[in-house]
Amino acid sequence: MSWTIIQQSLPEFAKGFRLTLWLSLVGILGAMVVGIIVSLVRYFKVPYLAGILGAYVELARNTPLLIQLFFLYYAFPVIGWKMSAATCGIVGLIFLGGAYMAEGFSGGFNGVAKTQLESGRALGMSRWQLARYVVFPQGFALSVPALAANVIFLIKETSIFSVIAIPELTNTALDLIGLYYRSNEYLFVLVIAYAIILIPLSLILTWLERKVRYGTFGN
Repeated sequence: MSWTIIQQSLPEFAKGFRLTLWLSLVGILGAMVVGIIVSLVRYFKVPYLAGILGAYVELARNTPLLIQLFFLYYAFPVIGWKMSAATCGIVGLIFLGGAYMAEGFSGGFNGVAKTQLESGRALGMSRWQLARYVVFPQGFALSVPALAANVIFLIKETSIFSVIAIPELTNTALDLIGLYYRSNEYLFVLVIAYAIILIPLSLILTWLERKVRYGTFGN
């Protein structure tokens, strides 16, 4: 293990680190938006849309991100829709993450007491008002544990972006290993880089989960 080699590689890993954070942030935010929309449509059983979005959830959750990225990057240009590698990565993360987020939100929304809905309807609330004022606030709090797990999962999935040559952390490590044949040093930096992202985030999400749970149920 050469610390000099590690020190020399840090600027390259710093670039990959920033790109990984950016792709993760955009992809996770997009996935949460998709997840909220899909889960609410399915929760209220909107005709036609609920079935279509249910099929999307099953397709996304039961196909590997690797295959989804290959399809976006290599198949779409054939029909005239060409995207950059970074755009493909973000779209793929949103496509996969949206399905997992939808399931997480659905679990929370289904946990909202039926009496809450009945009370809202008795007050004359529309579906939109029920979703905004009753289902979403309570369901979101119940969804936090699943959402936290999905956030960690999606950040780790960015390592697959290396297959379409996005210079994130994993691709940076593989490129450096291919150039200089110093696997131990570069893999060590790779592990440390992911630990710097994931361990503090995991602690923050665990704290948030406890705060939301206590705030909601008074434990």
